Amino acid sequence: MTSVEIQYCVPCGHLDRAIDTQRHLLEKFGQQLDGVRLKTGDGGVFTVAVNGEQVFDKRAAPYDLEVITGAVAARVG
Repeated sequence: MTSVEIQYCVPCGHLDRAIDTQRHLLEKFGQQLDGVRLKTGDGGVFTVAVNGEQVFDKRAAPYDLEVITGAVAARVG
């Protein structure tokens, strides 16, 4: 099964974005995922990892839910 981890910056107020991303991925992939874990961080972090492999970092690209979804879709299974 596939596990996803979203690390987000608490002081930056990225919790809502992390929850929205988590909800979207769970709705899209359902039982194909073991789960979507939220992990707190700081320093402006917002990353998404699938099975330990980072697939999105907002420092490298602007936040885009469709890009994140596509990266997760490519690794589900």
